[in-house]
Amino acid sequence: MNSLIVRGATGIVFVGLLLAAILYGYIPFGILFGIVTGLAVNEFCNIAGEYKKTTFSTLSAVLGGMYLFFVLFAVTHFNIERPLTLLLPYILLVVYMFVSELYRKEGGALDNFAYFTLSQVYAALPFALLNILSSYGSTNNEHYSYVLPLAIFIFLWSNDTGAYCTGCTIGRHKMFERISPKKTWEGFAGGAVTAIIAGYVMSLFFDVLNTWQWMAMAAIVVVAGTLGDLIESCMKREMKIKDSGNILPGHGGILDRFDSCILAVPSVIIFLYLL
Repeated sequence: MNSLIVRGATGIVFVGLLLAAILYGYIPFGILFGIVTGLAVNEFCNIAGEYKKTTFSTLSAVLGGMYLFFVLFAVTHFNIERPLTLLLPYILLVVYMFVSELYRKEGGALDNFAYFTLSQVYAALPFALLNILSSYGSTNNEHYSYVLPLAIFIFLWSNDTGAYCTGCTIGRHKMFERISPKKTWEGFAGGAVTAIIAGYVMSLFFDVLNTWQWMAMAAIVVVAGTLGDLIESCMKREMKIKDSGNILPGHGGILDRFDSCILAVPSVIIFLYLL
């Protein structure tokens, strides 16, 4: 019972903080997700260090990931005349991280190359790309709109709720039993229907997209979010760990809570670009 209370309380605080940061403007949004980016990179580097005994600097990876986030934050929310100039320090850091392996006498260089790159592409880039969604459809001088970031999480939460309820009641056919034994095709279908309904409801309140575009976006978030969840489960199973961290009592780590965003965010950006 105590564990359920802790899990519930953590979930309420987590959702409340997330919604507040998204709804109250680009400054809270940037602060929260900048911190989340750093925590996600740090978490990934820690589990990589335990699994492969990597020896690259976790601090450098964390600072690099956060810098990447704030570069996209500055580019999307302020009038930056030469945005590529802001990327130069980040590019120099990446070059340094690779060249420094030539002088390191311990640790596997290939593992360091691979896991440092993953820390940036897997753990940092999806959060940085949220900045692009947060500027889509903006009409004010701050170039910020909460609508699409909010929609991403509403669709993910709707999918999780629908999948859980459907899977627990009529779930029979396993999706990827080797990776995630509890996921079923019935649960997937229930989550998709719930999220698409949420997409239709969003279309009634926000005209950033039309009705079919909202519903298509919801479907894309369901597919990409489920794949992102499965990918993280696959990684944890390979590493023989239950959670990516313990920063969120009863929920695990940052990557455990945001794993669905890792593919959902870039997938939605591609969808909007094609529109």
